[in-house]
Amino acid sequence: MSFRLAAYAVCLERDRLLLARYVSPVTGATLWTLPGGRVEHAEDPFETVIRELAEETGCDGVVERLLGVDSRVVPAAEARLGTEHHNVGVFYRVRITGGALRPEPNGETAESVWHPVPDVAGLCRSSLVDVGLALAQTLPATGHVAAVTVGGLIRH
Repeated sequence: MSFRLAAYAVCLERDRLLLARYVSPVTGATLWTLPGGRVEHAEDPFETVIRELAEETGCDGVVERLLGVDSRVVPAAEARLGTEHHNVGVFYRVRITGGALRPEPNGETAESVWHPVPDVAGLCRSSLVDVGLALAQTLPATGHVAAVTVGGLIRH
């Protein structure tokens, strides 16, 4: 089983959510996801989320609050690499403070776009999007939301 600790930015502005269009380097398949990514060795997730936001979108931001932590095991049949995968995601509410949206240079993010929140359900998206939105909308005291059902337009 593979393991990944990651930090994700939930950027909401005037009922719009900032999403990054991930393009698989292997298959070319695309998927909308939250800006964010793997926590590097000895890196604080608080710093990771701001670094990843800048790398993937071209925008600067500040963390406004911790939203919560999501831990899920992706079955091998649904995982990108074909082996069971455990992902622990730390979700932060992040406010954009500057910069300009652009594709990730030499990366897997083809574009970043502000999407109206009501339209998000119709996008082919990562389950991370639904987890981040649920945390931002409900602000559970425990920082934990119920498991997101994966199917239809939602992928791991």
